Amino acid sequence: MSQNQNADPSIESGVTLESELKEPDMYRVLLHNDDYTQMDFVVRVLMDIFRKSNEEAVAIMMSVHNSGTGVCGVYPKEIAEFRVSQVAQRAREAGFPLLCTMEKD
Repeated sequence: MSQNQNADPSIESGVTLESELKEPDMYRVLLHNDDYTQMDFVVRVLMDIFRKSNEEAVAIMMSVHNSGTGVCGVYPKEIAEFRVSQVAQRAREAGFPLLCTMEKD
């Protein structure tokens, strides 16, 4: 085995420098108003899936009710996708058409 003592320092060493690290893209998860989903169901979804307190969940639910959408949280893409799928599954099981989407923050 020989080591190259004269290795060119401009060649990357495979080490990622802190300045090269990039924060992941973040996504807002939104609930959308409809005429059928019960308000208490929306509050329960917000508390169970998004870990909101009762007060936070009621405030978000009222935003959905009054303005048509409400932000449940902002997450990295994979977590946002998972939360959207959890809401869809829970709504489907309960027989509600609650729509949950995500958009880049």
